[in-house]
Amino acid sequence: MSNLDRLRVAFRTALALPEDYDVDKLEYRGIEKWDSLAHLSLVGEIEDTFDVMIDTDEVIDLSSFDKAVEILGKHDVEFSD
Repeated sequence: MSNLDRLRVAFRTALALPEDYDVDKLEYRGIEKWDSLAHLSLVGEIEDTFDVMIDTDEVIDLSSFDKAVEILGKHDVEFSD
């Protein structure tokens, strides 16, 4: 499974979305389920999935799927799909 697919699964798991839900253009508060509590769950799911520690500034900046890719890139997670 590619890292992009792993990130998609992390988003769907943390936000309790169906397996086929397209998360690639998802943005914070873009759906009702992505509220502040779900945001923390998402951060934890991403940290567990990629074995990284996301710092406070990055937690605040994590505002979309694309931003998650960017933040993980800073933690040496490579994305190619």
